[in-house]
Amino acid sequence: MLRINSVQLSSARNALALASRGLSTSSLSSPSTIENIPGKSNNSDPKIRLELRVKSAPQSTPKAETPKPQRKPKLSLQELNSYLEHNIGSYNHISSFSDLPLEFGYNQHISIDNEIRERLRALLWKFNAPIKYAFTYGSGVFSQGKASDAKKPQIDLIFGVSYTEHWHSLNMKQHPEHYSFLKHFGSGAVSFVQEKLGAGLYFNPYVEMDGLKIKYGVVNIDTMLTDLHKWDTLYLAGRLHKPVKILRDEPRVRFVNQANLISALRTALLILPEEFSELDLYKTVAGISYMGDPRMTFGENPNKVNNIVNNQFLNFRNLYSSLLDVLPNVTLVHSSASKLPGTEIPIASLRQDMDPIKRGNMVFRLPEEFRKKVYNRFQGKYERVETDGTSLQSTLFDQQIAADPTLTANVSQAIRSTVAWPSLTQSAKGILTAGIGRSIRYAGEKIKKSRM
Repeated sequence: MLRINSVQLSSARNALALASRGLSTSSLSSPSTIENIPGKSNNSDPKIRLELRVKSAPQSTPKAETPKPQRKPKLSLQELNSYLEHNIGSYNHISSFSDLPLEFGYNQHISIDNEIRERLRALLWKFNAPIKYAFTYGSGVFSQGKASDAKKPQIDLIFGVSYTEHWHSLNMKQHPEHYSFLKHFGSGAVSFVQEKLGAGLYFNPYVEMDGLKIKYGVVNIDTMLTDLHKWDTLYLAGRLHKPVKILRDEPRVRFVNQANLISALRTALLILPEEFSELDLYKTVAGISYMGDPRMTFGENPNKVNNIVNNQFLNFRNLYSSLLDVLPNVTLVHSSASKLPGTEIPIASLRQDMDPIKRGNMVFRLPEEFRKKVYNRFQGKYERVETDGTSLQSTLFDQQIAADPTLTANVSQAIRSTVAWPSLTQSAKGILTAGIGRSIRYAGEKIKKSRM
């Protein structure tokens, strides 16, 4: 237990008095006055850190010059992977990008046309309600072939916000025309529909702003983080498996999305055979979020996955190539085994180690909620081994699953069961959030596009 004597207590009171008068208290928190405690994590409770500063702050020592912060060393790929695995359960301790390793998650930032990027970034400032994280996706900014061409395509956006009801309250006052009849019931009703139905998003389609036609979805940032981390719906995690343009970044989302992207690779590898092409890999990754999606049987282009990957192949490579090096069971067979159809872009051929121990490690590292669904499909076939939750090594149960000949089918079925219901209910609630007229218009455009 920490004990503070009368001198220390007096020092603390002096610091509080200075703060109450708006004066600087930096001499209490100068790096030269902080007590160095071996083994103490930088993620210690802030209150305890404050007590330690007061405890060791000399009363009469002149203010020391603050040293310049040292540039963080760049971690190797394996060190980055280890950093992810050891910190994924405590991502809420991340409060700024300086908490992340140097250049962490840079692969997530995909380039788009400079003009549209700047127009969309400027658009975010047109909203008085605070947006913490934002990205744009879809055929409005990324080509999906001739079927997606249009004079003025609708641009899809996702806004991550901190307080859903408060955000809608502010936005409904500023932009009431964006909302359906639900606005008459207040921000509480809108927030309820968003968070209790579907996958936790509220979409406003066919919004005209600054000469752009947009559809924006609002999601609580915690809902987004949970899906990226655990794959409880795969609605947002699946969207971020594909190239998107991040317009406003957030450190926790960048951290957890990096784990989400690696999880997508592991899941795809569990579905793919021993040898496969780079193109096969990206198509499998892109197809994860469409497995079980009822829209793929009605209203969506059946060739959508092929169109996305064929037209965005280099963006997929930018997103995933560095992460492939993190996985120890994947090797390059040939860097230019074939070429992307209609182009001179080389496609690599790859091979994965089918050893049950290595593949069992991939099963063990699947996102928590999704892994439970995979486990449940083998529960009666093999004896499950319980762990203490701290181990990073697979169990015999994971290895038996990895060696099972039905693995591909069962992983695919686990994906379908994860995607189907959230996707169906999210689509159905569009009648409430968009209104009947705009919902019919949106469905008609989808059907027309799917027939092109």
